[in-house]
Amino acid sequence: MEVKAVWQPSAKHIMLARGELQVDVTRCSVDPASLFGFAERRNPKRAFLFVSHVLGRHIPARPSAMSASFDALAAKIPADLPGPVLVFGMAETAVGLGAGVHRALHRTRPDTAYLVSTRHPLGSELFARFEEEHSHASAHLVHLPQDPVTRELMLNARSLVLVDDEASTGKTFINLLAALREAGLRNVERVVTATLTDWSDNAVQKQLGEMASSISLLEGRYRFVENPDAPLPDMPAVGRVAQGDWAINTSNDWGRLGAREHQDTLASNLTVNRGERILVVGTSEFVWRPFLLAERLEQAGADVHFSSTSRSPIALGHAINHALSFSDNYGLGIPNFLYNVSPGLFDRVLICSETPAAAVDTTLIQSLNAEVIVDGE
Repeated sequence: MEVKAVWQPSAKHIMLARGELQVDVTRCSVDPASLFGFAERRNPKRAFLFVSHVLGRHIPARPSAMSASFDALAAKIPADLPGPVLVFGMAETAVGLGAGVHRALHRTRPDTAYLVSTRHPLGSELFARFEEEHSHASAHLVHLPQDPVTRELMLNARSLVLVDDEASTGKTFINLLAALREAGLRNVERVVTATLTDWSDNAVQKQLGEMASSISLLEGRYRFVENPDAPLPDMPAVGRVAQGDWAINTSNDWGRLGAREHQDTLASNLTVNRGERILVVGTSEFVWRPFLLAERLEQAGADVHFSSTSRSPIALGHAINHALSFSDNYGLGIPNFLYNVSPGLFDRVLICSETPAAAVDTTLIQSLNAEVIVDGE
């Protein structure tokens, strides 16, 4: 990521349908506009959303820009963390971000493992459960790694790196840590929260003391002044945590059951033309292998962007200029969304799925004239 002049403190006021969001950026080593924008949630519990430009979730991003943000964040992790180190990514938005941070850290710290929370039961042993209270889907599951080496590394972790795209209050990190401790992770000496943007005003450190620290690409403060007369939105029922009609093949899973190595194996024979405009789309929590595919195609000379489907309901406006709605590909019967991808923007759209191709809604496929790439095939 290109580093520019240090951002000077600056206040911004964003008018949303349900009130005014006041944002004050206090530290940033890049142009804040290159990192994030704003949107409005269709969620009665919280009206606003910080939308990342480098996450590849709600706004398509170049894989090279995403990788640069992974590396920039990982470079801020203290070098003196006692090992083993467990890097933990938050579902669904930060599972790819966490994997990227782990990949960068693993280059110099082989005593690391990666684990993600999930909203998809796998039928294997659960380790913990915690709540993201403001979320459209508040429940998170943590599965116990099945690989003996990864499991041992996790259970003996002395340092945690907790990764999310943004921290607004720090409450989710605190809930996660409490759940991990209660489940048996009791050797932890250091905790690092890692976010692209941090608005929490050191909330985790204030709660945990000197054992905790935070790293981010941007720090700031926010205040939301709610309009009491504004109607609350109707939020789609997207919070279901259950196994759907289309089972996840755990042998192809990456992250939910723990991982240590990063192997680019998805669609290994796929070829592209130099300059070809390609969008690679991850689905729900299945984003890391699709990202590695997108990165490979970009390095081969194609003009590639990466994005992901989401169960997060967001209103049109501000950073969200287009939305496609369709059924999820797990057979849960919940709506999913793809944002800021209008038909015709790309020469080729590749939708990557960990469920069979028949599970991907034809509405999405036909809207984008897309090809479906299935993990394991």
